[in-house]
Amino acid sequence: MTKRILIVGESASVRRVESFVLSSAGYEVMEAVDGEDALARLAGRRVHLVLTGLDMPNLDGLGLIRAIREHAAHRFTPVVMITTPSQAPRKQDGRAAGATGWIAKPFTPDQLLTAVRRVIGA
Repeated sequence: MTKRILIVGESASVRRVESFVLSSAGYEVMEAVDGEDALARLAGRRVHLVLTGLDMPNLDGLGLIRAIREHAAHRFTPVVMITTPSQAPRKQDGRAAGATGWIAKPFTPDQLLTAVRRVIGA
């Protein structure tokens, strides 16, 4: 079974790169531009992992994590935050909201794949 990953972030170019890396490794990838879009895309779908940025319009990453944790169908879905060094203090906020972990930018394709495999396997 192919594992499905939802990438959430306002930067189309970053989503495109992450999507390319993950789909090239055999994952099925969905994309969302912000937290509200992500919740709409999650409706009725099973995903194995959510990768989310923090700063987004409409519903930011922390709000998205909280909303995912409140939804019975996705309560236990791993959620990994994509952060920048300046957002390091927000890691605790993410953990409190229910984040499974984080990946700090910039990262290489290998680092992204290693992190994903660590959380959901191949």
